[in-house]
Amino acid sequence: MTTMTAHDEITIGGIAVRFLLEGEQTGGSLGMFEFDVAAGTPVPIAHSHDAYDETIYGLTGVLTWTVAGETHEVGPGEVLTIPRGVVHRFDNPGDVDARALGVVTPGILGPDYFREIAGVLEGAAGGPPDLAALAEVMRRHGLTPAR
Repeated sequence: MTTMTAHDEITIGGIAVRFLLEGEQTGGSLGMFEFDVAAGTPVPIAHSHDAYDETIYGLTGVLTWTVAGETHEVGPGEVLTIPRGVVHRFDNPGDVDARALGVVTPGILGPDYFREIAGVLEGAAGGPPDLAALAEVMRRHGLTPAR
């Protein structure tokens, strides 16, 4: 048995992501990350992923997820599964920061995606982000922006 520790924190605005397991550490079976979402933080656009499923486990606070047009609130101890190909997004509209655990199976999404998204947003220097560049990063990492 091997013990793993969290990797560096990747910050994207009011979202902080820490990978606990990457696909290469699990033989490609899964990736696992913990993420914080500050209250009222702008979050990623609606998207889907065709090559992996995503499971969310609430740790603190409440995140509001919209999956296939249905709204689900995920709080501490609650689980939400998002199948491949299903359009989804999340928000933290409350006044309390939230933390959740994300698991992707197989483990093909890794920290490079979040680092590249952070880079595009930092390149905007506080102005509007380059939406085409964001969409290109998403597609390269297996996410399809919703239309």
